[in-house]
Amino acid sequence: MIYLLAALVPPLGLLFNGQPFAAIFNLLLCVICLILGLFFHVLLLVPSAHALIAVHMRREDRRHREVVEAIRRYGPPPGAWR
Repeated sequence: MIYLLAALVPPLGLLFNGQPFAAIFNLLLCVICLILGLFFHVLLLVPSAHALIAVHMRREDRRHREVVEAIRRYGPPPGAWR
């Protein structure tokens, strides 16, 4: 659901994902791309792409931290190198 919000309303999707500075940057990016998008239409996709990439990276970071914390707490999985 957060990916859909990030694609359709990029600054709001970033805010709901807990990235306020990325949301502010994306809002500025939206303004710039709206102005320049009148001449170069592909620039209208840049804010959405930025938001989708930022949301994905944040989720991957969370997943990585959870795995590292589980390994610290319970040890490596059976059969892993030690």
